Amino acid sequence: VLIRRAMGKLQSKISFSTSKYRADGSVEGTGPVRAIQQRGPTHTDAVTSVAALKPDLCVSGGRDKTVAVCSWRSGAALRRFIGHKREVTKVTSALDSNRVFSASRDKTVMMWELHRTSGPSQHFPGHDLVVTGLAVSPDGSQLCTGSRDNTVCKWDTETGECLGRTAISRNLVTHLCWVPGEPYVIQTSEDKTIRIWDSRELQVAHTFPAKRHIQTCCDVSQDGRYCLSSSSGSAGEGGEATLWDLRQTRNRVCEYKGHFQTTTSCVFLPRDPALTPRIATSSCDSTVKVWDQDTRGRE
Repeated sequence: VLIRRAMGKLQSKISFSTSKYRADGSVEGTGPVRAIQQRGPTHTDAVTSVAALKPDLCVSGGRDKTVAVCSWRSGAALRRFIGHKREVTKVTSALDSNRVFSASRDKTVMMWELHRTSGPSQHFPGHDLVVTGLAVSPDGSQLCTGSRDNTVCKWDTETGECLGRTAISRNLVTHLCWVPGEPYVIQTSEDKTIRIWDSRELQVAHTFPAKRHIQTCCDVSQDGRYCLSSSSGSAGEGGEATLWDLRQTRNRVCEYKGHFQTTTSCVFLPRDPALTPRIATSSCDSTVKVWDQDTRGRE
């Protein structure tokens, strides 16, 4: 009873944030946090990837081999795509489009139409191992994929034709992301490096100095000026996120240290004019941290 009373007093003193981020990049004031309506699971096994699709929609992939489109307003699963033979590893979409792309351990990538009732509208076979990187150009016309087979491929999304394939020894791709408004693609790898690819010739334009640990994920700021990468780690060693300058200097700007295990994901949060730029990281240490991009302060 005493514990219950103490918890009640503690909860009454907690102040909640009065704003929330929306998928379209704006920030919406909400006032006090209300109870969240609970719904049944979207997937029947672990969710492996999630990405924004439209301001009110997101897409997810899971170990159950399916891809789902959900409304964040209602929480309802609106579409479910079935076609992969093994676990879905990555999902992505050109923001505010009707096309969804999914990569899988079955070594393929598929394209799905939001309003199409049948199966995938395009297949992209060609990798020899699990596909672990997936990035679509801002106009949706091209797709870059990466794999543990050490290759990066470029595809025409309309025809499914492979427009280029480049292999680099020991380049086990972990993530890909396209720089907004540019022909460049950022890639992280198990060889501890971050590469900038020029998608026009599918050649490496720049390689940042190698880190001490495997690079697990990357993201690019909305203005295309910076990229983030995250590191593996354990027992407080490694696990940092790193901010890199994509402009002429292409230097390391700073590191965000505080996770005790592998940092699995990193992302630039949507900009709010009233706030300084922020990033978020998630880790195998069961925490999500939000950082002030400029001061490296945690919130």
